[in-house]
Amino acid sequence: MKVDNRYLFDYSIKNLHILLMDIKQQLVAFEGQLITHQVLVSLLKTYRRPNDKIKALKDEGILEPVKRGFYIPGKATQIKRPERSLIANHLYGPSYVSMESALMHHGLIPERVFTITSMTTKPSKSFKTPSGLYTYHYLPLPYYSFGLDTAMVNTNQQALIATPEKALADKILATPGILLRSMSSTIAYLVEDLRMEESELKQFDTHLMRSWLEDAPKKESLAILIKTIDKL
Repeated sequence: MKVDNRYLFDYSIKNLHILLMDIKQQLVAFEGQLITHQVLVSLLKTYRRPNDKIKALKDEGILEPVKRGFYIPGKATQIKRPERSLIANHLYGPSYVSMESALMHHGLIPERVFTITSMTTKPSKSFKTPSGLYTYHYLPLPYYSFGLDTAMVNTNQQALIATPEKALADKILATPGILLRSMSSTIAYLVEDLRMEESELKQFDTHLMRSWLEDAPKKESLAILIKTIDKL
């Protein structure tokens, strides 16, 4: 029996519409979270060839890939997406948001930062994704584990972010070419280059920062930074 191709086309469109409505409802439970490939396969277990369905969902803007095996709700769903700091934590780990990204989060630098910068115990790496650029800088243990905080980045969303002290220390210690030799050059770097306020720097816990010295890379630069802040 010959099957009308128009019927097959209409049937396919109807099935796609049902799929989109079904998955949208299920994705609400993952608001503000990253979604793994395994979770999606589980959600689509009643469908044949779930990987084909995942591709269709990406094509329709229901899912947005972050990297292989990880997705966030697409803009077409109008479901709250995870903040980029939270994405950074999951994209490559262990890691925490630091340097300019954390300084901006704490309101310590005026410029808006578009690249999310993190520290990791793994090799340094960068990811260019549809949601933006994410860079990761290697730090050795135990220094890596100092000065971390779980911060609220949006309603019901928390991310691992460096404290103000650790974010600034990481910026200096992990940036090639930055070697602090004197207090005058250090204050110029903080105030003129980073455009930080002296009044805010005075609030830094230098006693805590000093406890990191033994295990820190570029110990001399960190020591000068601490001494400079103490003298403000």
